[in-house]
Amino acid sequence: MAATVADAMISTLKAAGVRRVYGLPGDSLNGFTDALRRDGGIAWEHVRHEEAAAFAAAAEAGVTGELAVAAGSCGPGNLHLINGMFDAQRSRVPVLVIAAHIPRVEIGGGYFQETHPQEMFRECTVYCEMASVPEQLPRLLEIAMRTALERGGVAVLVVPGEVFLDRAVPSPPPRPVLKSASVIRPDDRSLDRAAHVLNAAERVTILAGAGCAGAHDEAVALATALKAPMVHSLRGKDSLEYDNPYDVGLTGLIGYSSGYRAMEHCDALLMLGTDFPYRSFYPENVPVVQVDVRGEQIGRRTQVDVPLVGTVKDTAPALLPLLKRRTDDDFADRMTGHYRRVRARLDRLADAKRGDSPMHPQQVAAAIDRLAARDAVFTADVGTPTVWAARYLRMNGQRRLIGSFTHGSMANALPHAIGVQASQPGRQVVALSGDGGLAMLLGELITLRQLNLPVKIVVFNNSALSFVELEMTAAGIVTYGTGLDNPDFSAQARAAGLFGARVEHTDQLEDVLREAFAHDGPALIDARTERYELSLPPKITFEQLKGFTLFATRTILSGRGDEIFELTKSNLRQLSAE
Repeated sequence: MAATVADAMISTLKAAGVRRVYGLPGDSLNGFTDALRRDGGIAWEHVRHEEAAAFAAAAEAGVTGELAVAAGSCGPGNLHLINGMFDAQRSRVPVLVIAAHIPRVEIGGGYFQETHPQEMFRECTVYCEMASVPEQLPRLLEIAMRTALERGGVAVLVVPGEVFLDRAVPSPPPRPVLKSASVIRPDDRSLDRAAHVLNAAERVTILAGAGCAGAHDEAVALATALKAPMVHSLRGKDSLEYDNPYDVGLTGLIGYSSGYRAMEHCDALLMLGTDFPYRSFYPENVPVVQVDVRGEQIGRRTQVDVPLVGTVKDTAPALLPLLKRRTDDDFADRMTGHYRRVRARLDRLADAKRGDSPMHPQQVAAAIDRLAARDAVFTADVGTPTVWAARYLRMNGQRRLIGSFTHGSMANALPHAIGVQASQPGRQVVALSGDGGLAMLLGELITLRQLNLPVKIVVFNNSALSFVELEMTAAGIVTYGTGLDNPDFSAQARAAGLFGARVEHTDQLEDVLREAFAHDGPALIDARTERYELSLPPKITFEQLKGFTLFATRTILSGRGDEIFELTKSNLRQLSAE
């Protein structure tokens, strides 16, 4: 059989180190999947919904830093990819999407399953083009791959189904398309200006984020020289939380009061690789130095006095010799002391009382942290599972935490775990799933069984969209439409061929977790947790306090005073932990 365009594409992908493609087959994609079958060098990771394919690719790219690939058939097939594509794009991880298209001669005529992928995907990609003739491939594929790797985002190549089956145009053997290594740092004059601002301040705070990945030691060296408490964003947690005597935790809606205070009381702010979005948590009227490899990101959240365009890895060592090393660590001591007190209070909230039922979610998250492997990868659904992951999963330089932390999509934990486990077969992967999130892509439990991926899922089952309820409460709105009449998820897992267990009491929790973690295959634990647990932000505004009072009044007047009683009872322990 003569080599097809799809065969040439497979060769190009293999040369770049691609070893799997996530997706669902379809007629317009048949030429591509048949080439995969005949070649045998790239695995077809068959999911049950294309959205899961894109999420899985995003997580693989996030945990490996390498190009990951998803594919979808024409029309609804590749349209289903879009939510996971947005997640990958906003997380700035390199993903290639191969989007099959309807026959070329039918484009523009309202054909069956016709869409316009280049227009649909433009907002969530760094590259999106159609290869309409064989002569464009594999050149356009190489351009798409390189753009995804160099810019950190999603590249889409749209291919009409018949083009996959066309005879390949003779071309030289493919060369590997890999991310280049560069040194990127500001000029000396900009560094001098930054040092002048930081040296003139008495209380510098560092706000650090995902741009510190691979630059832990460089960021801590700056904190040591400046005696600066370091606040980290959620996406910076696994890079900065460990071996860091200046760490004071997170700030923001799910952060700690210690992180908020360190920002509030500084007289200069140094931002390292972060685009932390919540403007109300930034300090007012203080000079700001911001380091970011993307210059267009600088100043988006707060006014910046000195912009430094470069990576944290390269910029920090260039800035460090210009800083006056401080001996007065009073500010850092006060802020880190505050953090230790906050950490102790959070740990007390996770103390399990024998027989507690339903369990408090802090207890479940803390138990996962204690029992998980030292190099475990955790995924967390958006909502309260992310809150408990942020507060109770401890990073150590080997562990990773993956989530939809910028795009903020529900239902990400399970498909993210699929991508991590497929690409890290010897590593423990634990998904912290919400009951609402799991239900949205419940079919992916079958994917775990079919692909034999030993993911461990812990479902925080509180029969509610509880983070939405918290938002309603803060706004003074009576909760409505948030209750979930859930099945026994462990029974559904067993029916799908997984290990499944249900936990309702704290004295059962650790034994069941150990059994699930030791199981040689996928496992699901349905953990019944308290519905009315409040995850309070570090700063409660007057408007939020007024909203809660209004919520309580409206709830009682609507005949649902029992909910106020349950909420109060559930959260008295938070007050007693203070």
